[in-house]
This record gives sequence, structure tokens and C-alpha cells, in this order.
Amino acid sequence: MNTPFCSTEVINQADTALDAHTVKTVQWHFHESTGSPFWLEFKSKLNFDPLTEIQGFADLKKFPPFEDEWLRGGPARRWIPQGLANKPVYVFETGGTTGIPKSRVACEDFRTDYSLFSETLPDKYFPPDSNWLMLGPSGPRRLRLAVEHLAQQRGGICFCIDLDPRWVIKLIQKGWTEHLEAYKQHCIEQAITILRAGHDVKCMFGTPKLIEALCLALEEQGSSLPAAGITGIFSGGTEFTPQWTRFCVEELFGGPPDQSGLYMTPTYGNTLMGLACSSPVTAENNYKITYYAPQPRAVIEVVDFKNPNCVVDYGETGRVKLTTLTPEFFVPGFLERDEGEREPPYEKYPWDGVSGVRPYHKIAEATTVGVY
Repeated sequence: MNTPFCSTEVINQADTALDAHTVKTVQWHFHESTGSPFWLEFKSKLNFDPLTEIQGFADLKKFPPFEDEWLRGGPARRWIPQGLANKPVYVFETGGTTGIPKSRVACEDFRTDYSLFSETLPDKYFPPDSNWLMLGPSGPRRLRLAVEHLAQQRGGICFCIDLDPRWVIKLIQKGWTEHLEAYKQHCIEQAITILRAGHDVKCMFGTPKLIEALCLALEEQGSSLPAAGITGIFSGGTEFTPQWTRFCVEELFGGPPDQSGLYMTPTYGNTLMGLACSSPVTAENNYKITYYAPQPRAVIEVVDFKNPNCVVDYGETGRVKLTTLTPEFFVPGFLERDEGEREPPYEKYPWDGVSGVRPYHKIAEATTVGVY
């Protein structure tokens, strides 16, 4: 299939840069002087030498699939590269509703990821020096500190709420709908209090469910997000669908940005990957959402359900496979709990993207979607 959004030359340049970055990252994580205890030990179990046989991104298929169970439990320091041994370390958790949560160590990755994301935000709707509202999970999660850094990176202050997504999921699983509604209202009340406290908040992060709940609560009080001063929103999660986006823009926001003055951009990210941005989402393209990973720091592939080393054709459905390539964290070929359609490169992001992101069909029924 042709890729009309991007020239072959630009795509080839991005591929070359990814190959060079892959080699550099593998050399760092598997060299005795800089590698982490986990990968140096893992190296002894491989039937090839990563230092000599990984010469490009395609060679990462030589590694076995990355298992998320490796991230459950400690010691956490086995993931810290020796080349970063003296830096302050954060631990971010994901999951944890049942059993031991998965954890990722980090030094600067969350700041780097969100500094790069900051460059994609239009100043018209995310004005520099503006304050932010963080309407999302708190606690041991990367997102809370990352959004705060994003606000600071853009010259603002971040105001946060208390939100425990593990408690939300437990309420859902127990069928305690009355408690669930009360907890949601508790979160929304915190957000409205911040918006009305004179902090001049113009930008916000919110999960789709909480953005909708906030809009409806403001509507009941005769207000709206634009009336409250919000001009820019970024959000994310598998609940972020074209149908929901259309509903927000046409029903909750008061129209597209040129009418309402409110701009929303979807993202797709997690603790392991960072943040994937989207190409423009408009009524003209039926609010289709296509995400592009922050290459070369992370790569998304849409692969065959039965053969994860085989990428599907453009427009075809497959499972999302993630590779993370930073000096702090190396994840070769992790099969996400998501599926979607493979999309061609885009001018701003000259590599493959993914649209229609949703829970992987084989586990979707067993997946409890909480605040996301």
C-alpha cells in the first residue's frame, strides 16, 4: 500500500535513525560497564550475543517476547543500568488490582517523554505560562508526575486531585454502584473546586470518563469547560473513541475549536511506552484517531495475532506490540493488551501508526475498565 501522507525518502530516514538508535540502546543495556543486572544476567541465557548481532531494529526479533511478569516484584534495582547507578530513581506502578503490581524504574524518562509531547501542543489552546488541572490517577503512577512536569515545562503550575484507580476497579468488580458514583462525584467535586478557586487554570489532563462527568456536572450548574476557562485538554485511554470524541466536541464542548475555543488532543500511552500522539482529529475525517509512537524512543507495531513477528498489512487488524528503547529502560517486543488497525506513516510522524485501539479481544471480557 502507498503511504500518501509521507515521502519514501523521509520514511527511509526515520528507519535509518531507528536502526542506529536500536544499536546504541542495546550496546548500553548489554555492556558490562553500563547494563542493568537484569539484562546482563539475561544475556547469559541467550543463544546469540546482542552486542554483535543486533545491527538494526529488525534484529530485535531474536529476543524472546518480553513478559510483564518480569516486572512484578523486586528487587527493583535489578532494572537500573549501571551507567545510571548514581542518579535518583523513581518507581512507577501499573496494575495491582490483584496480586503484585508491575513496576518500572525511571530517572528522567517521564520528563523527557512529556517534554517531547509538549512540543506537539498548539500554544493557541495550551498557552505558555498557563496553569493545569490534573484530573486523573494519583499515587504511585507515572502520569501524575508527568503531567506536573508538562505544566512546569510550559511555565505553569499543576493542580491535582486525589484519585485511587485501584479502588475504582474494586468498586466495579464488587458491583457497588452507589459507592462508585459517590467516589466519582468526590473526584469531580475536587476538580470543580480547583476551577473555581481563582487559579486561572486553562489546560488540563483528564481521562475520558472523568472529562465527561466533569462536563455534565458543570452543565447541571449552568456552566461548561469553556466557561470555566479551559482552552486545552489532553486525554487518553482505550475509552477514547471517535464516537466519544464526536459527542464531546458537538455536545459537551459547544463545537469544534474555532467555535468553542476548546481544543482536545487524544494520546495513547502507558508506564512502559511513554506517550503516543495522534494525527489531527477532525469532523472531516469522522473523528478517526490514529496514534504514532515517539520513535525512536518507543516503537509500536501492529502484528498478526498468531505470529507476533509478522506485521499485518495496512488497514488490517492485529495486536499492538511495543518496543521501548531508552537508556533507562529496554523492552523488546512486549505484546500489549490492546489491538487495533495498522496505519501508514504521517508527515509529522514518518512511521507506522495504529488506529481503533481497544482491549485485545481474547482478554477484553475479563478486563475491568476503571477511570480510563
